[in-house]
This record gives sequence, C-alpha cells and structure tokens, in this order.
Amino acid sequence: MDADRITEITRYVVAEFAPDVRPDELDPDFDLLDSGVVDSLGLLRLIAWLGERHDLPVDELDLDPAEFRSVRAIDAFVESALLKGATP
Repeated sequence: MDADRITEITRYVVAEFAPDVRPDELDPDFDLLDSGVVDSLGLLRLIAWLGERHDLPVDELDLDPAEFRSVRAIDAFVESALLKGATP
C-alpha cells in the first residue's frame, strides 16, 4: 500500500465521481461499484486515467472489476501491475 497513491486515487475518485464528498470522508475500503459511485462508463474512465497516470498498458492487462471496487483495491491493482513490470 502506498499512502501517496491512495491519496491521489481518492482525490481523483472524489473529483470525478463524488464531488459532494471531501477526500478525507471517502473510506479507502468503500465499495465504489456496489454503491453506484462508479458505474461502467466511470470504470472505463478510471482505468484510462490509471493507465495514463502510471504508464500502465491497461489494454494489455487482464482486468477484473473487483480490482477497482475500492480505492484500496485500485491501489493494490496498480502496485501489482508495477511490480510485474507492466510498464512500457
């Protein structure tokens, strides 16, 4: 877990999908998908942002919606992709 990356992901999610929530109010384990904060189109935007932000070739990775269920899950996905050397 990377605290700076958690903060960055939280800020993005709040800015793009939950503008009425302050970043410090969003629990990193809050289920973004089941709650409807992030819908299917939002998930695509989130994945594209992660790809751009972290130089991940997301179109080449096996993606599972569960990996994007919460801020903490998203962080774990990025960490795993970076550790696997999934950068260009």
